Amino acid sequence: MRYRQWVLAALLSAAAPLLNAQPEPGSRDALIAAAKQAAGLDHAGTFRRLCAAPANQYGPPERPPSRSEPPPRDSWYARPYRVFDNLYFIGTRFHSAWALTTSEGIIVIDSVFEYAVEEEMVEGLRALGLDPNDVRYMLISHAHGDHDQGAAIFQRRFGTEIVMGEADWASTLAREGYPGGVPTRDIAVGPDGLDLTLGDTTVHVIATPGHTPGTLSYLFDVEEGGRTLTVMYAGGTAFNFPPSADAFELYRDSMIESAERARAAGATVLMSNHTEFDRAWDRARIAQLRRLPGEPHPYETDVDTVVRYFEMSRDCAEAERMRWE
Repeated sequence: MRYRQWVLAALLSAAAPLLNAQPEPGSRDALIAAAKQAAGLDHAGTFRRLCAAPANQYGPPERPPSRSEPPPRDSWYARPYRVFDNLYFIGTRFHSAWALTTSEGIIVIDSVFEYAVEEEMVEGLRALGLDPNDVRYMLISHAHGDHDQGAAIFQRRFGTEIVMGEADWASTLAREGYPGGVPTRDIAVGPDGLDLTLGDTTVHVIATPGHTPGTLSYLFDVEEGGRTLTVMYAGGTAFNFPPSADAFELYRDSMIESAERARAAGATVLMSNHTEFDRAWDRARIAQLRRLPGEPHPYETDVDTVVRYFEMSRDCAEAERMRWE
């Protein structure tokens, strides 16, 4: 018995330096640990995608499925919902699209794959009592098929003006045979961003290159029961671009910019164009439930929680930059 106790004590003594070891400040391990702490439980899924298994995200951009072989409807269809007084969910279970109503028309934020545009967005607007002909602008966060294949459809059918990052317009206009068609060039956003105003509403369009060269993010206000809340909308999250130190540096710097803009604006709502990152489909449904007086909206958090999303993304990107440097 004494021998076993002695062996156990020796093992624990030998392991103590390893158990208590702290990552070297400034190292990749330290950055990943900081990102994990910033994520907490609020952004754990995004942390897993960016830091825990980032190699799974490398490769070419999302490829649109064949028009003749869309996935089964029951795998992507989501009912449209009014989520805030002036913001409506018209996306799928996986890809978000939103309708922001103003005093002079509608701003649509992002699109979905072409096979879902008619049912989710066009008919979704009508089901919510909104008219697709009133869509004045469509903001495209980045030029990947799961976010931009409705652009040409809305432009052609409803006269919608398309807003896209300058660099992403270049790749978009070079396409041929693209599902949904290729839109003609409307509004291009450069590095300085753009303030887009329609009626009583302004969307601050922020250039956040990284996910694609022309990725855009947004700051705007929503109304909720007489209160005004500020949304920070992340336009591109996963590391699905060809990896290099320069690419991750660009991504990192965009996350720094996003964190600063979110904090300065006092944003307490975080949104993304992928429902896995902000649980949009879940929150849209939860928002339909009756809330007790004083109970926050399911999307409402605090400024620190919103900022931590971008601090986590910043540190994950910097850790990958160091790996590829």
